[in-house]
Amino acid sequence: MVVVSDTSPIINLAIIGQLELLPKLFQTVVLPNAVFEEIVTNGFGLPSSFEISQANWVDVRRCQDHSLVHALLEELDHGESEAILLAREIRADVILIDEDLGRKIALRYQLQPLGILGILLKAKQAGLITSVKPLMNELMQTARFFIGTKLYNDVLSLTDERL
Repeated sequence: MVVVSDTSPIINLAIIGQLELLPKLFQTVVLPNAVFEEIVTNGFGLPSSFEISQANWVDVRRCQDHSLVHALLEELDHGESEAILLAREIRADVILIDEDLGRKIALRYQLQPLGILGILLKAKQAGLITSVKPLMNELMQTARFFIGTKLYNDVLSLTDERL
């Protein structure tokens, strides 16, 4: 399975110590150049910066259609815009993206968005983690990642974990 990732899922997985889930779950993880720059250059010294700069499971690529990137920049940041465009260009199976507007626009381009909670669900289904609840709690506390009460409870219900 080939996935293209935006910045947020990678940084948040790194913050909770679960970055290694990506190469275990997905055959190829492609980062657009803008996302790589956001993580490695702009985020130097922050979680995931060093890991991503050294990762042999990351494939960094440039987008070809820069006119569409400029059109997407009217609604999204540079990383999200390039992630959507690159996922479309290489016909990725999934785009890893958390932001609501980015997910909606990805769907507009017939892409399959998957956020960090979806990654954690896949990891539990694959037997890579034993529980999603402590990781969601850590996301909220350490990464300051917002998870609404209904979504939190829905994820626990899907994983048969107690509230």
